[in-house]
Amino acid sequence: MEQLCLTFQQQTEQEEEEQQLLDLIILAAVAFGILNNEDECIRRMNPSCLYLTRPQLMPHPCLESPWIRLWQGQDDCAFITTMGLDVATFHFILEGHGHFADVWDSTPIPRGDVSQAAAPRVGMRSLDAAGALGLVLHYLGSAIHEVQLQQIFAIVPSVLTRYLHFSLDILLATLRKMKEARIALPETQDEYEELSLLVVACHPLLEGAFSSIDGLALPAQVSDDPEIENATYNGWKTDHTITNVLMFSLKG
Repeated sequence: MEQLCLTFQQQTEQEEEEQQLLDLIILAAVAFGILNNEDECIRRMNPSCLYLTRPQLMPHPCLESPWIRLWQGQDDCAFITTMGLDVATFHFILEGHGHFADVWDSTPIPRGDVSQAAAPRVGMRSLDAAGALGLVLHYLGSAIHEVQLQQIFAIVPSVLTRYLHFSLDILLATLRKMKEARIALPETQDEYEELSLLVVACHPLLEGAFSSIDGLALPAQVSDDPEIENATYNGWKTDHTITNVLMFSLKG
């Protein structure tokens, strides 16, 4: 009789332990589901948080990325397709005294915790000068989202934003110093007449013309600012664009 009672007690204790374990498993599953649901709600309410982090990107931006493959290829067609410049023009902007690479390598990237008088730490940067120029040309030449630039150059959002701002300033300063990039109208009557003769030589009825113009609507990323969004919306194209008027000299 005592043996029977002992066996029954052990069986009861085992069933209670199994029930407690089952309750813990159910509780853990419910908690996991709640956490996942909260994360999903956060992602939906904060679309700006949809970005890539370092574990999701190639580990060494200076050694391996889609940009590195493009750069190593040095192919005119690939450069023109992605950046709007052939290889020779890219190198012309990049290299030389006072050009893009010279400024990139000699200037510290602006940061709140770094003095502008500090020496630049070029070897610690995620991109070299060519990569920085490639980044800004990709940004200017297309309407792709920043997350796609992260994929192409294998850099995290904070680095992408900082490098873009810095590179835009360098590119603007570089082009302003280059005679070949200068945009100007003829300054003297003789210059106007010389250009007009070139036009008349091809089109005898076009007297008094000195150049040709064309319009170009470049696609733009939709801005979060309602005023900018409205200003860039092109109803005819049903798209967001920035309209440009380009003038071409008969001398090329």
